[in-house]
Formats: sequence, C-alpha cells, structure tokens
Amino acid sequence: MDEESELIQPQDQSCWAFLPDLCLCRVFWWLGDRDRSRAALVCRKWNQMMYSAELWRYRTITFSGRPSRVHASEVESAVWYVKKFGRYLEHLEVKFMNPYNAVLTKKFQVTMRGLLSCLSKSNNRLKSLSIQYLELDRLVWRNSIRSSFISSLSFFLKKMGKRLDYLNLKGARLTVEQGCQILDSLSYMRNENVISELNIEDYFSHHLAVYNSPQFKKTMSTFHNLVSLNLNYNCISDELLENLCENASTLQTINIKCHVHDPHGQVIWGMSWAKLARQATNLKVNFFFERIMKYERLARILLQEIPIRSISLRSCYFSDPDYSMRPTLIDLLPTFRHTLQKLTCEFNNNHESLDEELHLLIISCRKLFYFKIWAFLDVSFVERILKSQKERQCALRVFKARIYTNRYETNEEDKTLQEIYRKYRKLIESELTYFVIVYSVM
Repeated sequence: MDEESELIQPQDQSCWAFLPDLCLCRVFWWLGDRDRSRAALVCRKWNQMMYSAELWRYRTITFSGRPSRVHASEVESAVWYVKKFGRYLEHLEVKFMNPYNAVLTKKFQVTMRGLLSCLSKSNNRLKSLSIQYLELDRLVWRNSIRSSFISSLSFFLKKMGKRLDYLNLKGARLTVEQGCQILDSLSYMRNENVISELNIEDYFSHHLAVYNSPQFKKTMSTFHNLVSLNLNYNCISDELLENLCENASTLQTINIKCHVHDPHGQVIWGMSWAKLARQATNLKVNFFFERIMKYERLARILLQEIPIRSISLRSCYFSDPDYSMRPTLIDLLPTFRHTLQKLTCEFNNNHESLDEELHLLIISCRKLFYFKIWAFLDVSFVERILKSQKERQCALRVFKARIYTNRYETNEEDKTLQEIYRKYRKLIESELTYFVIVYSVM
C-alpha cells in the first residue's frame, strides 16, 4: 500500500510551491508592472499575491521630457497603476525630466490632474509625496499650464495634507504667491499641519527676497511639527526663526542652501539663532554655499550662535583672484570647531596655496569625521593628513580629495600617492573611507 501511495505522489515539485508568502511577496517586489501582470496569470495563489498591499506601497513615476514611445508607455503604466492599486500607495515620487516643449508640459499637467484626482478619491494611506525639479519658471511652462498644475496640486494637498508626513517640492521654482498657495493647502480648514519633513530648497525662483514676504512668514507659522526643514537662505529671517521656536521640541535638522544668485544680504540677529538653539536642543544646521566665497558675505551668514554640523563651500570652476579663502579657513570656520562634523570644499584656488590652513583647520575641529576637498594642493598634503590621523590629532572616518594640477601629465603625482598609500595602508584600510586622485585642470 505504501509503495502504491509513493507512486501516485509527484516526484518533482517546484520549490516555488513551498515558498512562504512573505518571501514570494519580496521576490515579486523587484518585478516591473509588466512582469507582475504576467506572474499573476500563473496560478490563483500568485494572482492573490499581486493584490498584496506590500507590493504597491512605494511608487516612482517617471515622465520623460522628450517625445518617445517609451514616454507614452510610462504614462499608460502610471494611469493603470493608480486606477488599480492606488489605494495601497503610501510613498509617491514623481519625476519629470527636462521638458522639451509646451506640448509635453501640457500632457504632464493633464496626466497629473487625472492621477491626483484618482488618488484623492481612493487613497487614505499616502504619507510622503515628492515632485522634484519641475522648474516651473521656464518658458516651456505656459501660464495656463502652470496655473492648472498648481491648482490640481493644491486641491490634492487640501484633501491629503492631513495625513502627509513628508513633502518634497525641491526645484519647483515658483513665485512667492504660487509657492505659498501650495503650502497653505496643507493647513486648509485648520491653523496647522502634520508635516514633519519639508523640502523647499530652490522652491522659489532665483532673485526673490522671500525673507521680506509677510505671506511666507504667515504660511510657515502653520508648521508646528517639523523635524527636518530644507530651504534657501533667501527664506531666512528673524521672524521665521521665531516661528520655528514654537515647534522647537521636534525640530532636529535645518539644511540651508545659499546660492550666489539668491538675495542673501538680510541681517539676521545672533540672538534669534541662539534662542532657537536653546529651545531645539537637538538642532543641527547644515549650510551649502554655491559660489559664495568672500569672507565678508560668509561671516554675515555663519554666526557663531548657530549649531552648525556641516558646511559645504563650492566655487565650482570659477576663479576670482579678488577674494581669498585664507581668512575663512583661519578666522571663520574654527569658530565651529566644537560642532563641525562634515566639511566639503571645492575651490579653484590656483592663485593661493591653502595646504597649511586646511591642515590646521582639520586638527582644530575635533568632531570632524568627514572631509572632502577638491582644490589645488600639494600631494604632500595627503601625507600630512594621514600622519595626523595616525597620531590621533584628528578623528576622520571619511577622507576624499581631488588634487587639481595645471600639469597635463600627472605620473609623478600618481606615483607619490601610491607610495603614500603603501606607507599608510594599514591605517587607511582599518579606519578610513579613502579616495584620493590627481586631476589635471587645463
């Protein structure tokens, strides 16, 4: 009898039949829409698995900015997804890559209006929304198209804002009135919103002195639960810092970008920063400077009362012999030696040597664990840093350097770097994320 029962049992059965639902769901998570649709036709179990909420919580929808068949399929896929599985969505990211003409921006606007309308009716789970780099001040966005998109987004946020925890509109490039209209939608019919992470870096167009706008200050006063805030320095004012003090118990991070084309001549009192730092005891402030290198401008912004964790100074490839980085490295940045943890420097300093100043700065900042430098340096600078690390004069964990040179051939410098690496190999492999190259700038 036992022998007969063995004969009727299948000898070879696929391992997929015994795979737990959790593991099977994880495998399907990596598939695209088309492959998921095909997998749903295999059997009843797989079909049921396709309707698992875990598979559809995260979604990135990418719209190409140039006409193509691929773009058409992307739009169709996005519409299909929202209609069929939009109710499961918790995290949505939308990308619109470099729109080519007004026809495409119109198509994007119409598609987004349909998507957002469908989501507002079927979804009650959405926690995060990211729509980056729209650059709505470009000519390809006709006034009517821009206005329609802003209206659709505002209407969507009015309905969904009470549940959103994260909003990223980086690079939207709006007027103050348009930007505040969208942000005000989050607090529709109430005086506060629940957003904890807000990214409005490059949210407003260049050249706008947002810090002078009463409307912006009123809008920001409704954010009472912020943990993380990204914005430009042209939004900072004493009044904004005063508003942030009201939710200081939750505020932990402020990321501030200061661009050469943004107005940054406003006067901020150190006492405003000091008050915020006292009330937000866990606050860390990170500054990102783009082509603002003059000491006088930096000193007006980097006040000693600010609890700065990270500073990034980028001049890109622009060289200006009228300014010197030496005062900044000697007098300004050491002010933050007790709090500074990350420092990024990208200089075109072919008119001055900064090796000694950078070395002394690194040694003085005892909490500095991340250091990235792109500049004209001597290769011996690398060895001096590694020697200081070995002698425990600094506490770096990440050291990245691109050493500029005006020489076309870099064989000699490359050979010296190899010798330095061999000499400190044990230290590098045990303690550092290390990347150093010589880069010819002709």
